[in-house]
Amino acid sequence: MPYYHPIKRIKDKEERLRVVDRLLLLRRQLDAQIPRKTESETLLLATWNIREFGDNRRWESYYYLAEIISRFDLIAIQEVSADLKGLERVMSLMNPQWDYIVTDSTDGSAGGGERMAFLYDKSKVAFKNMAGEIVLPKDQLIDGGLQFARSPFCVAFQAKWFKFKLVTVHIYYGSSSGIDQRRLAEIDAIAAFLAKRARKEDESYILLGDFNIVKTSDATFNALEKNGFYIPDSLKQHPSDLGQTRHYDQIAFNIQLSPSMTVFAEGEQRAGAFNFTESVYTPQDLNVYRPYFPEKAIQGKAEPDIEKYYRTSWRTFQMSDHLPLWVELKIDFSNQYLEALKSYHDI
Repeated sequence: MPYYHPIKRIKDKEERLRVVDRLLLLRRQLDAQIPRKTESETLLLATWNIREFGDNRRWESYYYLAEIISRFDLIAIQEVSADLKGLERVMSLMNPQWDYIVTDSTDGSAGGGERMAFLYDKSKVAFKNMAGEIVLPKDQLIDGGLQFARSPFCVAFQAKWFKFKLVTVHIYYGSSSGIDQRRLAEIDAIAAFLAKRARKEDESYILLGDFNIVKTSDATFNALEKNGFYIPDSLKQHPSDLGQTRHYDQIAFNIQLSPSMTVFAEGEQRAGAFNFTESVYTPQDLNVYRPYFPEKAIQGKAEPDIEKYYRTSWRTFQMSDHLPLWVELKIDFSNQYLEALKSYHDI
């Protein structure tokens, strides 16, 4: 769990009590909706696009972000700001067993100066000394000549018995209507590239992040599955935008293990998108936070417009306009390994 002692330094009593009360609500919601961590049996893996994740938030928000992140074992985060101050504030609230790996910032208008990061609990997850941004070879460039707007980030991890390479993306968005062709091409390119690597290396790959997929029936979603990546039905059921209508974020698997070593089994393990607005920055909290709104943002606006500003803008910059998408994986294959030894013969 995160550190709570800095809460005592909040000078405003009303705010201090609010942070405590909301953390208690958030903890109860997390207890009810996220499986408990295990020592060695399971891995709680998540991905979260945290909107413009920098030092542009109230400190209150970093407590909530840290509380949510700490409930997982390993989480990919997109839209980390170049200056890293927001990430460092969250890390200052995490227990010492937590660490992170982050990319360089992405230049150019499409990249927006963003970084991508993996945060992980070292008591469960080990970094296996390989990390790098993916650059396509000349014969696989997007639309004949383009690299990704934001380079995918690949890191090797091990969680108990399970060794895997984790690749996070923030795919180009483009047009807000229909299927943007560059978005489709980027998803197709990364899925095909990694599927080929998985076969060649005989290693397991997990591809996750913000794909900007609107619907699971779209060509953008099919680009993952047609290239050999598996998305559990349990994840397909959960839109990940704040309005819970779009499937922007995904976690997809290309696993190279023996058939008996199943990392995810439908009905046995859980998955979901955690809607933090049930506990913090709820729709009913407009008047609680109204004093913090910039005057120019609400000046002269009617009440319905102020309410919309709070729901769709202000609170999304405090937390995010995305929900953390998560899945519970099996990582203990000791029984399967022992069973396999029954048929082992020395040559």
